[in-house]
Amino acid sequence: MHTAGSLSDIRVIDLSRMLPGPYCSMILADHGAEVIAIEDRRFQKDGLFFDSINRNKKHMCLNLKAPEGKEIFFKLAGNADVIIEGFRPGVVKRLGVDYESIKEINPGVVYCSITGYGQTGPYRDRAGHDVNYLSTAGILDLVGPADGPPSIPGVQFADIAGGSMNAVVGILLALFSRSATQKGQYIDISMTDGLLGYQSLPYFFSRESGKQPRRSDELLSHRFACYNTYETGDGRYIAVGAVENRFWKQLCDCLKVPDYADLQYDEEQREQIIAAFRQLFRKKTADQWEDLLADFDVCSSRVQTLAETLNHPLFIQRQMVVSHQGRDGVLEKMLGIPIKLSETPGSLRTAPERFGESSTNVLLELGYSAEQVEAFRQKEII
Repeated sequence: MHTAGSLSDIRVIDLSRMLPGPYCSMILADHGAEVIAIEDRRFQKDGLFFDSINRNKKHMCLNLKAPEGKEIFFKLAGNADVIIEGFRPGVVKRLGVDYESIKEINPGVVYCSITGYGQTGPYRDRAGHDVNYLSTAGILDLVGPADGPPSIPGVQFADIAGGSMNAVVGILLALFSRSATQKGQYIDISMTDGLLGYQSLPYFFSRESGKQPRRSDELLSHRFACYNTYETGDGRYIAVGAVENRFWKQLCDCLKVPDYADLQYDEEQREQIIAAFRQLFRKKTADQWEDLLADFDVCSSRVQTLAETLNHPLFIQRQMVVSHQGRDGVLEKMLGIPIKLSETPGSLRTAPERFGESSTNVLLELGYSAEQVEAFRQKEII
């Protein structure tokens, strides 16, 4: 059952591409916002059109470098509540579609820019990708084996956690402020800024200890047996997060090593305990450990593959993995909506569109004739 969603009265124009901005506008679209994603056709050849994050959106092609394309954009922007862009600093200014220009015709607009390093500072013009923002924010240095190089995570934390999520928060805050002041505002989202905020706990521990955090050698990163990963007899892994002593004691009872219960954070014996746990966990398969530990309140879990998570009853029952009708009418497995609202839940309404699929309809809704639309197409404006 589809609902209008919390943002059903909000119109979003998304000029961004790839992951950070489109993921942000997908969240807004999932919760009812009308989102028109705009890309220049020259980007189509890059092969970076991630259609799964374009669900619930309209998609159109538009050449902002052409006067006609800019005119079309300004017509759209005049009625927009939110504009999102992800170009390098200064690009939208050169195109003439920056916040100051849009504010002249739409003073209530909320304009969000998402970049790697922000609109100000010595790195504002630097190129970068997820790995660069992770390294600059000091997070990459904390990922990987203690005696090896930093490991690049297999998911894009900078793009989504540092960029998309903070952009959503900023946009909602600005819309909330606008409801009281009637004024829009500009939002400057730096993915690297967002990542630095995730250093809160390592920074706290470093101040307490007077030492810099080290890779795979901290309280919550492999230093002790109670918060670690262990290989099983079938080459899989079990993650243990028994931080509190009550969980740790139950784990020791389960593994029949009660003498370790009072040595949870003992610095002299921690390596011995970890080695013992490694031997113990190799005695059973991951399935066997999962079944056994399920009866104990010890904060344990099997390290799952993506394929396993997509078929896990937790995510199916939570509607985080759902079947939805694709463009060709065939049911497809899709990721669901993590924010569960009781009165105005988000919904999956439309499948991702093809590149530029809504170009004609959007222009017709703006009042252009079919002949004008065809002329725009011939001139590669759309």
